[in-house]
Amino acid sequence: MISFATAAPVVGASFIASTVEIVEAFTIVLAVSVVRGLRPAILGTAAALAVLALAVAIFGPLLASVPIHGLQLVVGILLLIFGLGWLRKAVLRAGGALALHDETAEFAKETALLRRQSADEKAADWLAGTAAFKAVLLEGTEVVFIVLAVGAKPGLLLPSAIGAAAACVLVLIAGVMAHAPLSKVPENTLKFIVGGLLTGFGVFWVCEGLGVPWPGGDWAIPGLVAFYMAAGAGLSVMVRGRRTKAA
Repeated sequence: MISFATAAPVVGASFIASTVEIVEAFTIVLAVSVVRGLRPAILGTAAALAVLALAVAIFGPLLASVPIHGLQLVVGILLLIFGLGWLRKAVLRAGGALALHDETAEFAKETALLRRQSADEKAADWLAGTAAFKAVLLEGTEVVFIVLAVGAKPGLLLPSAIGAAAACVLVLIAGVMAHAPLSKVPENTLKFIVGGLLTGFGVFWVCEGLGVPWPGGDWAIPGLVAFYMAAGAGLSVMVRGRRTKAA
C-alpha cells in the first residue's frame, strides 16, 4: 500500500518538473505557429509525441524485468545528478550570479530565427516543423525520464504519470487562453523546488537501492526534500550576500 507521504511528493515532483519542461516546449511550438501557422507546429508536435509513445511502449516494459533495488540505485544516482544540477542553477539565479531564464526573450529569439528562414516556403515549413519536433522530443524525453524516475518504486508510476498529465493539461490550457509565452510562470522558483524534490528522492532511492533502511520509512522523503530546499535557500542567500559585498 503506497502511503500519502510517498505519493504526494511524487505527484508534486512530477507535476512541477513537467511544468517547467512543457512551458519551454510550448514557447517554441507557439513561435512556430505564429510565424508559419498551425500546420507545421501540429505536425512537428504530433511526430515527436509519436516517437515518445513508441519509445515508452518499447522500453517501458523492460523496466519490470530489472531487479527493483538495482533500478532504484541507478535511478537514484540519475536523480541526484539532475536534481543537484537544477538546484545549483536555481541557487545561482536566485543569488543573482546567473541571469534568469526569460520565456519572452526565448520566444522572440525563436520567431526571429524562423522569419530569417522563411525565404523558401516549403523549406521554411519543414524547418519550422523540425523546430517544433525537436523541442517537444527533447523536453518530452525529460518529462518521460522524470515520470519513470520518481515513480521507480512499485505503485508510484501512476501518481507520477498523473502529475505529469496534470502539468501538460494546465500548461496547454493556460497557453491557448493566453496565446503568448508563459513568461509569468515563476520558472526559477519551480526549478528550485524541483531541484530539492529530485535531490531528496535521489538520496532516498540510492539508500533504498543499497538496502539501507530509512527511519520512518517513506516519511523520510518529505524530510529530505525539505532539507535540500532549505539548504538551497540558505546557499542562495549566501551567494547574494557575497555578490553584494563584492560590489
